[in-house]
Amino acid sequence: MSVGAAEDVAKQQDYDYAKAQMDKAKLAGLDTIRVTQTWTRNQKAVGPMDTIMLGNVVNAAQFTGVRVILSLFPFGSSVTPLTDEDRANFAEFCVDAAKKFPYVKDFIVGNEPNLNRFWMPQFGPTGEDVAAPAYVSLLATAYDALKAERPRSTIYGGGLAPRGVDRPGTGRDTHSPSTFIPDMGSAYRASGRQIPIMDAFAFHPYGENSTTPPDFAHPLGSSIGLADYAKLVALLGQAFDGTAQRGSTLPIVYDEYGVETTLARTKAPLYVGTEPSTTKPVDEATQARFYAQAMAMAFCQPNVLGLLLFHVQDEPALAAWQSGVYHLDGTPKSSLTRVRAAAAGVHRGIAARCDGMRLTPKIALQITPRIGPGVKLTLTCSVDCTYRIAVAGRRSLRGTAVGGVRKTVALRWVLSPGPHPVKVTGVATVNPGPPGSASRTLQVP
Repeated sequence: MSVGAAEDVAKQQDYDYAKAQMDKAKLAGLDTIRVTQTWTRNQKAVGPMDTIMLGNVVNAAQFTGVRVILSLFPFGSSVTPLTDEDRANFAEFCVDAAKKFPYVKDFIVGNEPNLNRFWMPQFGPTGEDVAAPAYVSLLATAYDALKAERPRSTIYGGGLAPRGVDRPGTGRDTHSPSTFIPDMGSAYRASGRQIPIMDAFAFHPYGENSTTPPDFAHPLGSSIGLADYAKLVALLGQAFDGTAQRGSTLPIVYDEYGVETTLARTKAPLYVGTEPSTTKPVDEATQARFYAQAMAMAFCQPNVLGLLLFHVQDEPALAAWQSGVYHLDGTPKSSLTRVRAAAAGVHRGIAARCDGMRLTPKIALQITPRIGPGVKLTLTCSVDCTYRIAVAGRRSLRGTAVGGVRKTVALRWVLSPGPHPVKVTGVATVNPGPPGSASRTLQVP
């Protein structure tokens, strides 16, 4: 599972600034950055200035070892692509982005189309859901265009907000995901389409406010949070199982999850505006605890590919999000250390003990002959493991290795001339499953 952030602050004309922002993400233990690019009516390509700024993000990410997910969506509900021409233009815009940035292999199509902020209309004249069918049409058009250009890319649908009103005429035309997802399925089935419209599903499992812990569930309501994984999977199954589109087995990425912090007195002058009363920011220790808990929960959810925090660094306006692990001036919050450790736990396969999870380490093995007796082995387990090194099936050595960290072991045995098979087997230390293995032949002159 990946652990990253949704963050646009690196979209700058200055490459050095973009690289510095990507370095901060890496220092926070994050492996993925989701950046956004908006579309407006009649647009068929990413504009020149946006191309420069996105290029800086992508290049900085590539040289920092960070994966990029690109989220492509209409600028706002005033430019919702509802006609065939608009959908075709949007798809051409997506393809242009894919052509310009070949390093990017992950594309999210749409952002919170269940909210009137990003998609209108939500309801038809008799109160029916018209947003979900229209969004499915856009997603299908973009999917086909992107797959024609980049067949091996991953296209994410959804990007849904975690709650909605589900009633027209309230002044806030929105749909809950519990309504929107089944309506997407109904529209897909009615279309008669025989190929998918997405490879994975993006979702924003925010709590009601920043005091809401990630384990707060909504068993009776229409909202969906991190603790409602089973409900989300069931809704996807209800919508799509039995069709060409995967449903209950569809991979999921939580591409926005944020917890805002209160401001230290020394940092408050950096920010502008007023904090909304509905946000209810928490102290940095609580943010750290919630983020670590969210990672552990997502780690145990079988279909989940990743969790992206919103953000790496705070936004300057208090009406926006102060949910980063860095303050606005780039200095780290006290939550950074725990977040980095929690992300490392995910990467090492030790974030939590999960019912039914059985991990098999992938093992890399290199053999370097030494001058004189013995041999040097370098092994890497993809997750924390206990390993056994066997030479010619007769001698063995045991130890432990940290996931993703190269470990060098010196074998000081005197070996006779000739070939000697070397095999390393490893078992995950947490959630152990079948062992992984790697073999090489050592040729002793």
